[in-house]
Amino acid sequence: MCYSIIRTCLVIGWLAASQAVFAQQPTVVPTGAKLTLQQIWDKAEQYNRSIQMQQLHVQSSAEDIKDAKAERLPDINAAGEYDYVSNLPIFENGLLHTPTQYPVLHTYYRLGGDAYLNLYNGRKISLKIEEQKAEHQLREEQKGLTTAEVRLRAVAYYLDLQRSNIFKQLMFSNIAEQEKQLAQIRQLQKNGVVLKSDVLRAELQLSRQRLSLVQIENDLAIANQKLNILIGQPDSTLITTIPMPQIDSSSIKSYPEYLAIALRNAHENKISEQETNLRRLQVKDTKANVSPKLGLFANYAYTYPQIQFFPYSGYLYGLGMTGIRASFPISSIYFNKHKVKASELEYKRQEMEHLDTQDNIRQQVNEAYLRYKEALTRISVAQTNINQASENSRIINNTYFNQLSLVTDLLQANTQLLQTQFDLAAAQIGAQMQYYQLQKVIGNL
Repeated sequence: MCYSIIRTCLVIGWLAASQAVFAQQPTVVPTGAKLTLQQIWDKAEQYNRSIQMQQLHVQSSAEDIKDAKAERLPDINAAGEYDYVSNLPIFENGLLHTPTQYPVLHTYYRLGGDAYLNLYNGRKISLKIEEQKAEHQLREEQKGLTTAEVRLRAVAYYLDLQRSNIFKQLMFSNIAEQEKQLAQIRQLQKNGVVLKSDVLRAELQLSRQRLSLVQIENDLAIANQKLNILIGQPDSTLITTIPMPQIDSSSIKSYPEYLAIALRNAHENKISEQETNLRRLQVKDTKANVSPKLGLFANYAYTYPQIQFFPYSGYLYGLGMTGIRASFPISSIYFNKHKVKASELEYKRQEMEHLDTQDNIRQQVNEAYLRYKEALTRISVAQTNINQASENSRIINNTYFNQLSLVTDLLQANTQLLQTQFDLAAAQIGAQMQYYQLQKVIGNL
């Protein structure tokens, strides 16, 4: 008996302390402007750092294309030279004897320029331009993949906010009902109809609900900060979501249709295609090392003194040449053999990797498709469960207050009803998340 009294006092003290703590917890009330999912995506594409980095990669690859095209222009150089020339010692009697000094013109300078225009070098410049274009397309697809990933993360955080807000409203309603129910139980206890333990159990249940409300508030704050970071907004910005319309299950396509769309649009498949194309061009570029080179050249220079042709003279003269220059790298015939082999093996490896990527896409599409259908099924099951839990709660509520059931049955029925309401909200949010996951996999996000 003494132990029971002490336990009852401890429980009442804990309840009073917990209620005081809950009363001190601040409630996060969204005060920011309402943002649609599309507005969230627009802000993410504008401010997200991952997308900005990929955009810089795209801009850099565009400049690389221009640089490759610029190699078709003639190569023009200008050069100048000024020298002081020493006397010319001639050792007529050997190195150990005094040489005879022959005077020369001590000043020498040269000023001129030259130009070279490539006509043919195994199409290496054209191949380089094609490689840079393929690299640019690769960067574009990588940016598209990053954008899709950021959008999917934005959807996840956005739906987290929606789910937490729904849970919050359900919890508020449930706590209000629990408070009314607790008041009725306390009245029954005062009338001697129920035991004090019934009141304590109801109070414990209410305290747990309030603790869950604090957790939901924290979930809201965490999801809000994640979304702010993702779209480049200050952490203090409070985002209010706009409920998205429920998904129409009649619009679901078949798995083969989704797979066909994925093989056309999936960013991973396009990235793999561009990487394979890049390897193919690199094989051609390596083979082009064994090719003749042909080009036009021209040069002209002013030189002092004239010591290039005999007889020499101490006067300024000008000389120019123009013509066609041809060469062939004979050593490349044997030096380039293993480079070509290595390049071809790398190309074959990339082809196998491309096939592996397509296998992974098939698996991802199938998984996303099945999970999406499963999520839609969860909604219908959750709706049925709510109807059953509501009826069960009504029956238990009537029987308890008519002294035909226990308080544990009443509290369990209340908990089951709240859980089914949570399950329905989670199922609806989960179906929307699975829908966007499927869209990301098939390349439509």
